[in-house]
Amino acid sequence: MLMNTPREALGAERLDALRKELKARGLDGFVIPISDEHMSEYVGGYAQRLAWLTGFGGSAGTAVVLTDPASQPAAAIFVDGRYTLQVRDQVDGRLYAYENIPQTSVAKWLEAHAPYGAVIGYDAWLHGVKWAETVDRALAGKGGKLVAVDSNPVDAVWQDRPAPSAAPALVHPDELAGESSEAKRAAVSEWLAGKSLDAVVITALDSIAWLLNIRGTDVERTPVALSYVIARADGTADLFVAEEKVTPELRQHLGNSVNIQPRDRFVPGLEELAGKRVSVDPERAVGAIFTVLRGCGATVIEERDPTVLPKAIKNPVEQQGHRDAQKRDGGAVSRFLHWLSVEAPKGGVTELSAAAQLEAFRKAGSDLRDLSFDTISGAGPNGAVVHYRVAEETNRTLEPGMVYLIDSGGQYPSGTTDITRTVWIGPGEPAAEIRDRFTRVLKGHIALAMAVFPKGTAGSQLDVLARQALWQAGLDYAHGTGHGVGSFLSVHEGPQRIAKSAGAQGGTDQELMPGMFLSNEPGYYKTGEYGIRIENLVLVEPRTIEGAEGEYYGFETLTHVPIERKLVDRAILNDVEIGWWNAYHAHVLDVIGPQLDGGAKAWLKAQCAPL
Repeated sequence: MLMNTPREALGAERLDALRKELKARGLDGFVIPISDEHMSEYVGGYAQRLAWLTGFGGSAGTAVVLTDPASQPAAAIFVDGRYTLQVRDQVDGRLYAYENIPQTSVAKWLEAHAPYGAVIGYDAWLHGVKWAETVDRALAGKGGKLVAVDSNPVDAVWQDRPAPSAAPALVHPDELAGESSEAKRAAVSEWLAGKSLDAVVITALDSIAWLLNIRGTDVERTPVALSYVIARADGTADLFVAEEKVTPELRQHLGNSVNIQPRDRFVPGLEELAGKRVSVDPERAVGAIFTVLRGCGATVIEERDPTVLPKAIKNPVEQQGHRDAQKRDGGAVSRFLHWLSVEAPKGGVTELSAAAQLEAFRKAGSDLRDLSFDTISGAGPNGAVVHYRVAEETNRTLEPGMVYLIDSGGQYPSGTTDITRTVWIGPGEPAAEIRDRFTRVLKGHIALAMAVFPKGTAGSQLDVLARQALWQAGLDYAHGTGHGVGSFLSVHEGPQRIAKSAGAQGGTDQELMPGMFLSNEPGYYKTGEYGIRIENLVLVEPRTIEGAEGEYYGFETLTHVPIERKLVDRAILNDVEIGWWNAYHAHVLDVIGPQLDGGAKAWLKAQCAPL
């Protein structure tokens, strides 16, 4: 039994068990990603192989383990700039070398460190086909090869691995979706016909949820149901889902045009596409699907999942639903910030208790189904860890004279929220440097919020607006500025992004289109001292400009929560920026004020007073 073993010894024991399993299989190494069969960002407990093996709790990362422990290094863990601090806190550096993406990659590392002629295993149900091709080429250069395993060796040594969720799939009503599943499937059918395709394989869980207007509770923080879909040119579809998830309500909702089959029938269902022209998205479907289809004689056409862009462009019902969710969520977060202003200076509030209190305020409202991600509650130096995840071992008390960052969100049936606020824990005044950094982040946030841009503009073309005030002081941040957000779906949704065009968290060439939700979240992080981030969600909307040549767009700010005024250096802001601040806070008071009373309402009025 491993349950009472200290964490450091536990990591070594699990790594040793995996190496013995790899040796028994004749493998010289194995690659362990954070992924599931749907290439999800957030995965169910049964798929948390990397966390079980290494202790890393982030949402993006990969480990490589070489079978021979005498190799130097014998294992490595790869993360991007969001997790460079977190990985060092959670993963034993005596067991794993820390590697940064995009400075290196699994392929480059194996090319440099795998023994000559190495046979490296991977689970083809957890990796994309292009990734596998890249790694195989790197290994071939030194006489090695990448091979797909029949079963995952981590699962063989993970004795208490949880089973996949058996919770029922849930119907998402048309009055919240704004469009019926039948209409969405008809659009996919038209897309297939236009490309002379017979079928499309859809494996991304949020795509399936959107297409069929279903939701679920199989993955914490993301309301999806574990399933696969094959949609056909005639408008019909096959849904492959565990039988215990199927309810009479689900059958009635989907109707006769959707054939519900057991989840374990998915591979045979793929094989039945022999001789057909089948679309598969290489960015969202695992390599094993390509192998099955090509093996049975189907013609595989690589195309982006046809639900991705329509899902990203929210219809008017979804837009209004999100505004309604933001109104409820803004009231809860404002109550929390008032509570924090009273309780934190007393010295008894911790990162964990603050996160729990915020969740309690959200639950006290109406319709909260879940958080949209694990709350990032970082005091002082913990706030400098971009995607910090508080635990008992790292839990800090919020002390007077400290910067506190809290990034959180809720899942409501009408919308998904995501907000970050950075707070000064008083009494006392923040140092000039802190106020300068906060105000530069604020200037970037305002510049992006006020942006006006022509049709065809990609998010990567706007990213500089959020960074320019920081760059002028020789500062920057190592994450994207904005991500797409789903409608009661994933808090991180593509294809739109606002980010630099290079790097692991880079931007895309996807143009921003009316109806898209994005976050606006520049930041600054001083390692070992504090972190700053200001995040609101925005909606791309048309802009009317007299005399404009062509179509122009801008952003509607959707989040209604005051921004910490104690951290603002007013002298750094210009008149336009002060005007934005005052208008934004007047709107916050209008929307949130009626929800509050007593001390909370008085606090809100003070926070929303003109700057």
